[in-house]
Amino acid sequence: MSDNSITIRDLYKNYGEVRALDGINIEIPGGQIFGILGPNGSGKTTMLKIISSIMEPTSGLVSVNGINVMGDPMKVKSIIGYVPETPNLYESLTPIEFLGFVGSIRKINHEILTERIYRFAKAFEIEDNLNNFIGSLSFGTKQKVAIISAFIHDPEIIILDEGMNGLDPRSAKILKNLLLEYVSSGRTVLFSTHVLEVAESVCHRMAIIYKGRIMDVGTLKELRESAGRHDANLEDIFLNATGDSDLKPVIDSLRETMNR
Repeated sequence: MSDNSITIRDLYKNYGEVRALDGINIEIPGGQIFGILGPNGSGKTTMLKIISSIMEPTSGLVSVNGINVMGDPMKVKSIIGYVPETPNLYESLTPIEFLGFVGSIRKINHEILTERIYRFAKAFEIEDNLNNFIGSLSFGTKQKVAIISAFIHDPEIIILDEGMNGLDPRSAKILKNLLLEYVSSGRTVLFSTHVLEVAESVCHRMAIIYKGRIMDVGTLKELRESAGRHDANLEDIFLNATGDSDLKPVIDSLRETMNR
């Protein structure tokens, strides 16, 4: 097991009477892009926020590179780059100001920071927007700024919650290649998505989460074997794992409603 790994044991998270995570147990090794697959409301974001020390669990153990997220949350945050599902940026700042602010918090040398900002901006084609207020930018451009801010301090672990949201095909391809390069040195990427085609094209291994529980874990080949179908696509595997493989009654019900 690589030192760049994430261990989760008996993880629970309750919101009042609602149980968002229901006994998660998983090992995520370094050196790979690990996908967290699930529909909206399945617990993906909650789990990623706990791993990132943004949210406290109700109970359980989460260890990131050997660091207990409850014991030393600031240390965990220092080694993680996190891209939330919806970019949460200071809209009254420009991207250059915002990224400069992030760089100062991360204690990055000014010259190195400047070079990184402009290289990332050029790669994602946002040079012309660096001095515009973030509040005036499109969702896709804000997403690019959020991605740059997560990578800017060269963290040991990158966590992307629906990280491809709003990206044009060129930028999505650059991000995929960047993630592959990133894990080639043994570092870790956690990538949550509900878009199965994205997971299939990006992730080395995947966990299917549904109603706060891990339903299955493995490579695409292993998940196919688990589903008993070597030709199954990820959509079939997901529906099989979550017990929704037979959707005919749902479709028939909708058809009946529409024909009234």
